[in-house]
Amino acid sequence: MSNNDIYQTPFNSRYASEDMKKLFSPRTRFSTWRQLWIWLAEAEKELGLPIPDDALAQLRAHAEIKDEEFAVAEEEERKRRHDVMAHVHTFGQCAPGAAGIIHWGATSCYCTDNADLIILRDGLGLVLPKLARVIDRLSSFAEQHKDLACLGYTHGQPAQLTTVGKRACLWIQDLLMDLRNLERARDDIRFRGVKGTTGTQASFLQIFNGDHANVERLDELVTEKAGFQSAFTITSQTYSRKIDADVLNALGSFGATCERIGGDIRHLAMFKELEEPFEKDQIGSSAMAYKRNPMRSERLCSLGRYLRNKPKEALDTYAAQWLERSLDDSAIRRISIPESYLCADACLLLLLNISDGLVVYEQVIKRRIEDELPFMATENIIMACVLKGLSRQDTHEQIRILSHQAAAQVKQEGKSNDLIERIRQSNFFEPIHADLDGLLDPSTFTGRAAQQVDRFTQPNGEVDLALKPYRDRLSQAATATATSAATAGGREKVELHV
Repeated sequence: MSNNDIYQTPFNSRYASEDMKKLFSPRTRFSTWRQLWIWLAEAEKELGLPIPDDALAQLRAHAEIKDEEFAVAEEEERKRRHDVMAHVHTFGQCAPGAAGIIHWGATSCYCTDNADLIILRDGLGLVLPKLARVIDRLSSFAEQHKDLACLGYTHGQPAQLTTVGKRACLWIQDLLMDLRNLERARDDIRFRGVKGTTGTQASFLQIFNGDHANVERLDELVTEKAGFQSAFTITSQTYSRKIDADVLNALGSFGATCERIGGDIRHLAMFKELEEPFEKDQIGSSAMAYKRNPMRSERLCSLGRYLRNKPKEALDTYAAQWLERSLDDSAIRRISIPESYLCADACLLLLLNISDGLVVYEQVIKRRIEDELPFMATENIIMACVLKGLSRQDTHEQIRILSHQAAAQVKQEGKSNDLIERIRQSNFFEPIHADLDGLLDPSTFTGRAAQQVDRFTQPNGEVDLALKPYRDRLSQAATATATSAATAGGREKVELHV
């Protein structure tokens, strides 16, 4: 049977990056188990337990599980109906001199839970730099378009003007919150360590003949070897599944941001004000050849929606745990945790691609402003007329009459908004005719939008401070992107599938 006859998750075949797929691969998982057994044996030997040097050498020589060993482990699991013990025996066959000391004093969750914590941590280590790149790219876009006036929309209707750059800062602000949430989730992850079957460390106390100091030192040594600053003092057989909930909540919140940003881009594409990247040979519709569908943003919304619903699975699993542990957490965690990370990774690839090639149609934006600005400018016109000595009430009435006439022409006849032309032709408004162009300058309607963008994105501003931990990686990514684009003859190429 070929792979084409078996269901494949689209995250694997279409959406996620190679590095994220590798992190959640069986090889990474089971090799991490082996590394945990090596660290445990090393620490036990350092504290005086009789583990031969040759045994450690054999373990280290087989730290990464090989392809042919998967079949051995599968056969062992069929016999033993226990995945961890299947891999204990498989590892022992590779390192026969160490077979008797593998897993000494440990419980299954020493391998499974500590490996999960390592993967949770390392997965966020993949997510965060990509998110920083998205924020950095959108910040450059915001700065570039900070002065470009455009219609704001409230309730889905034209409202006070803003700028294209200021609107991008709304997205960045939310992404900065995601960055902070994900950093906090990463920093809150602690190692389970060596705790035994119910978290009491009884088995290790027995191995060390009641020496509490050695048991604590063992926990510290393995924690240090795994690259964690600290381990939980209190665990049951497992680490608290609330950790999973915290991590997936942060990822799910990022998913909601993705759907929000994708929705905004889709609306602006519908207005023809903004467009996501569109490849030279890309096809928008199999029937309507002229179409330029925002398929990346649509996919971003779709995946973001999936991701933002994943936290409930983690919360339900945490709440359903019994006492020191129950195994009804196992199957769902095998699915929900990898898929949450793979989905977040897929969203980030989309955001990187979209943010690298957003197209702004300034003339369309200008025309849409011209269609709506006459109505928005009426208050400024009234104030200018009063300054010229006209009655505020009389001016208001004249504006009301002309506005209704212009609105009727737009709505009933489908013509353009000619309110300003009606004002120009009205003798009543003659005192301010010479001032009309200045009163209609879109830049006078955007308030402090440009200054807010500057303050937000400037050196030592909010964006800069948040991205400082990632500056080296951003520089490396920029160099790699430039090289890739030069090789490809243009913008960075990212393979994306519908």
